[in-house]
Amino acid sequence: MMDEKYLLRVIEAALREDVNTGDITTLCTVPEGTQITGRFLAKGQGVLCGADVVKAVFAYVDGSVQVDFHVSDGEWVKAGDCIAEIRGDAASILTGERTALNLLQHMSGIATCTRKMTELVKDYSVRILDTRKTTPGLRMLEKHAVRVGGGHNHRFSLSDGILIKDNHIQAAKGITNAVAAARERAPFTLKIEVETETLEQVREALAAGADIIMLDNMTTEGMREAVKLIDHRAVVEASGNMAQRDIREVAATGVDCISMGDLTNHVCPLDISLKLKI
Repeated sequence: MMDEKYLLRVIEAALREDVNTGDITTLCTVPEGTQITGRFLAKGQGVLCGADVVKAVFAYVDGSVQVDFHVSDGEWVKAGDCIAEIRGDAASILTGERTALNLLQHMSGIATCTRKMTELVKDYSVRILDTRKTTPGLRMLEKHAVRVGGGHNHRFSLSDGILIKDNHIQAAKGITNAVAAARERAPFTLKIEVETETLEQVREALAAGADIIMLDNMTTEGMREAVKLIDHRAVVEASGNMAQRDIREVAATGVDCISMGDLTNHVCPLDISLKLKI
């Protein structure tokens, strides 16, 4: 799934933020040693993601708490479905409840959004990509959720690849200069991507030898012309407010991939609750 040390850091930070010095309500109202059971219930429909994260949260709080999922990551759930059952010390479960639900709902929301986007373009040979528009500290969780939803990951960090954007182009005094400098200084194993906004820039990026050309905020007709101009000499990525556009129409232009910041940046959490009983 993801790096265990990373996940541990996320859980520690989330619990520190939520619990602080202690769950005072539970300490004051729940008798010590009370054992309890409960069910995670879907209150809406979507793609589940985050089962291992939920287990990790409760394992961190209290290793004796048992969580059994009836639904696997990537499966579709509907309102009323029992996603998982939990049993163990009441205080431990109540202390970890909100952190576990926050992460589960958030990741499931991302997976659901991604699944909807991939379904829209399933008839085309195009990939749906995420971006670096992620919640600080949660990038690996969010990008994992994109994969669970059927999407693909763009760069995880600035060190993963060369993406020459508008401000780089300005600072380097042109696409040609920027690509030439990247070719000279970067390892030959790294691909070079260039963000373009016009057909003129597409021509310059092609001439400079870009491996990937991003078509940023172009019209559908502009993208179609750019794809024809590039003619398989570079990978073509469509980007820029894609969630507000007809992505089937974008996919039909012939682009190879569509990157969408909204997969992680404007996600609606999947509504999930935890109902307990003694």
